[in-house]
Amino acid sequence: MFACKNILGGLWFLKSINSISQRSFAKAPGVLGGALKKKKLGKLGAVAEKKVLPVETDPERLVSYACGTNIFKTGEDVKLLRDDEYPSWLWDVRTGPPPPLEELDPNSKQYWRRIRKMAIKNNIKLQKAKKL
Repeated sequence: MFACKNILGGLWFLKSINSISQRSFAKAPGVLGGALKKKKLGKLGAVAEKKVLPVETDPERLVSYACGTNIFKTGEDVKLLRDDEYPSWLWDVRTGPPPPLEELDPNSKQYWRRIRKMAIKNNIKLQKAKKL
């Protein structure tokens, strides 16, 4: 009997902690002691001014340099070279859309990645469709 009173007597502490955490769980931040106060917001705020960037108009410079490639404050843009000074593989790089699935080798990683991507898109489409 004495042990039972001790256990029940110690439970009031847990009960009070539980009620404190529940009381302030879903309250607005301003209600919890005023730690976070709401700020009044303006209608639109400050308008950012657009920066006008200078455009290169010299035709000789436009033909001999890749204008805009230098991102640093100092230095120059990249000078364009003759076609024979670039590596030969550069002219074989595919710049258009990816090759169709029929052109890919079934033993390549690229082929199976494309198959997996198509299957994922199909599964998402089926999940969005209405169920019967």
